[in-house]
Amino acid sequence: MTTTPATTEVGSYFISNYPPFSLWTADQTPQAVAALDTDPASAADTPLGLYIHIPFCRKRCRFCYFRVYTNQNAKSIEDYVQALIRELELLSERQAIGARPLRFVYFGGGTPSYLSSRQLRSLRERMGQYISWDNAEEVTFECEPGTLSLEKLETLRDIGITRVSLGVESFNDKILEENGRAHLSPEVFRAWEWIRSVGFPQANIDLIAGMIGETDENWHRNIDLALEMAPDNITIYQMELPFNTVISKEMRESGIESPVADWPTKRRWVSEAFDRLLAAGYHISSGNELVRNPEQDHFVYRDQVWRGCDLLATGVSSFGHFQGVHYQNLDRIEDYMAAVNEGHLPINRALQPSGQQLLIRELVLLMKEGTVDLSRIDQKYGVDTLTQFAEPFRNQQQAGYLELDGRTIKLTRKGLLQVDSLLPEYFEPEHRAVRYT
Repeated sequence: MTTTPATTEVGSYFISNYPPFSLWTADQTPQAVAALDTDPASAADTPLGLYIHIPFCRKRCRFCYFRVYTNQNAKSIEDYVQALIRELELLSERQAIGARPLRFVYFGGGTPSYLSSRQLRSLRERMGQYISWDNAEEVTFECEPGTLSLEKLETLRDIGITRVSLGVESFNDKILEENGRAHLSPEVFRAWEWIRSVGFPQANIDLIAGMIGETDENWHRNIDLALEMAPDNITIYQMELPFNTVISKEMRESGIESPVADWPTKRRWVSEAFDRLLAAGYHISSGNELVRNPEQDHFVYRDQVWRGCDLLATGVSSFGHFQGVHYQNLDRIEDYMAAVNEGHLPINRALQPSGQQLLIRELVLLMKEGTVDLSRIDQKYGVDTLTQFAEPFRNQQQAGYLELDGRTIKLTRKGLLQVDSLLPEYFEPEHRAVRYT
């Protein structure tokens, strides 16, 4: 059975797709383009979502592995936004898109809130020429505290944002500075006051367990302050060190030991947070997320993406999935903008998974929620998962990571806290040891 070393070393740990991204190739991009031109009738019953990547940030965090650009002027941003609009126009012309309604939209980054109110209103107006989120169930927008103002949050409300996600990460200014965050704690509290005064249907905050400099005392204070804020959703990540972060580069080049807390410590911190939050009335929604009211606080983006919806990827380096084909856009902003300005879809690499691989993808992603109805998966894919995955189920049950109740998997607290380390055991043998990204 796959196990994670105790020390947080360089490498990707968080599982968000299957097969691994490292296997996606440029020579399969025609499959992604062809998927966008399938018979519209075949896609009609599949929920459709839109991901919009805004790659700009005030500064690059030392642990960040996303494609981001800092110190961009207004013209650079406008040029990029114009390219986004052009990409949406190109997508709207594909046969399989047509007039399909959007179920959800997600603005990720980077820092979407880096855009000004004027830029946001202009983006929304121009997008409306080609695709509309007026009837979407959820429109999520990631925010960095120091980029917000009351006016900007009112703009987000006016353009239809239903869920804001505030990247708090920590309430300790020294830790924020040491990890390269652009904001400090006073900006968090000020932004939160504005968010609550504007009144969004859902508001989430992100925390990270295991940032450089974290201590038991400070982590407990983080949870105290999070409880005082009383957000609708709380997302807690355990810090990892993918290959292309500043910290990872320093470790490789200087030979320094990992400055990040080890995995047992991070899992303990998250477990302690779970206990405190459960006692305060929150409910565990996944290994990373808790919600105040499970009847109304749904993360539609996560729920649909993990169940195999169609996800249109827009913007530099963004990832999508359409009618059974994974794809990623060009990952350099110059290449991305040149492609769309020449009238080409900016797809860089793709992979058409087999039916077995789509089954594995859905199973492992749903395991991250903590409970999986195997009978639904069996019906969808025409398989018997209990038989097909009998060995990993048995191994992980014996190790105390999960329980089987009929055809329902339930991860224990122990399993949920390290669920990503368990998932490669369900991969096809040839993919268990390959680099994930």
